[in-house]
Amino acid sequence: MANKPLDTKLLDRAIIFAVYAHAGTERRGKGFPYIVHPMEAVSIVSTMTSDQELLAAAVLHDTVEDTNVSVEDIRCAFGDRIASLVADESDTFEDGMSEEESWHGRKQAAIERLSKASRDAKIVALGDKLSNMRAIAQDYAVKGDSLWELFHEKRRSEHEWHYRGLADALRELKDTAAFQEFERLINQIFHGTD
Repeated sequence: MANKPLDTKLLDRAIIFAVYAHAGTERRGKGFPYIVHPMEAVSIVSTMTSDQELLAAAVLHDTVEDTNVSVEDIRCAFGDRIASLVADESDTFEDGMSEEESWHGRKQAAIERLSKASRDAKIVALGDKLSNMRAIAQDYAVKGDSLWELFHEKRRSEHEWHYRGLADALRELKDTAAFQEFERLINQIFHGTD
């Protein structure tokens, strides 16, 4: 008996949408197209679920935060559930504050939002956060503590606080290979720090 083909129309549309939204942008200091990060995030999410809406949200997760796409644009193109998942994963910026000045407050709000979020939202977030942690681990192996100079927040201790807070907020997913890798990388990067 032949397998029924997987219906990926929604995910395919989301990938195309994300490619266009992120067109011409580079992943900060990496020298490669930004879209590589959302594609890695969706790959990670696919290890935890085959839900096409969660996969679509994973590939779209940075469109509202990092492009001129709005949550309403996502809602019109992909529906309420995906728009809500993308909104849950998007930082909110305060008027009149630089990214540096608002960093801690935005990250604290994100941790609090994530700790109360649905399992679905946590799955999408873990795809993003693990992709980020993989990149940090690769760069840290080469650059050591000079890596933190590339970020809006330069203090290693703040990054450790942020990622350990995210791990606590995502602990509901502790039985997944993705969470276990995320926590292992956090401990690898921040071992022996206060």
